[in-house]
Amino acid sequence: MLTQFVVLVASVAAVAVTVGIAFVIGMRRKSPIVQRPVVWFTKRWINPRQLRTAGTAGAVTGVVRHRGRVSGRIHETPVDIVPAGDAFLVALPYGTNAQWVRNVLASGSATLRTDGRIVDVDRAELVPMAVVLDAFPEGDRRSFRFMKVDQCLRLRPVDATGTRPLEMAATA
Repeated sequence: MLTQFVVLVASVAAVAVTVGIAFVIGMRRKSPIVQRPVVWFTKRWINPRQLRTAGTAGAVTGVVRHRGRVSGRIHETPVDIVPAGDAFLVALPYGTNAQWVRNVLASGSATLRTDGRIVDVDRAELVPMAVVLDAFPEGDRRSFRFMKVDQCLRLRPVDATGTRPLEMAATA
């Protein structure tokens, strides 16, 4: 009985380690086989919960509001937004094939909700992570290196009038 239990625990542990290794390798290689289920799970379960507080003052996560390239619909995607001088940076752990990234690059603009403010941004450009890595917190930098996040999206505010408090968003 005890032997069967030990074998069961060892088997479960072996499967968990194997799945973990496959996940890391798949994410580092940007494998669609790994990324598709991760993106589905994130869209279905994580994003709706993050959107409840994303972009509010003190929240780690912000929101990118963008228009669909094909549908023309407005979408909101929670992302980690880092201010960097005259711009905002968003790391791209899934690479440049994420739909929101493709939408923002196609239009060249978006609206950010970050730290209790609304900021209209344009001049969307891909930047090698190596160029802007120092703008991110150390913990994020370690994660980016481990997961081989090699690109970042840089967005610049349209102008000073494009920034407004979050409370004004409903009236704008």
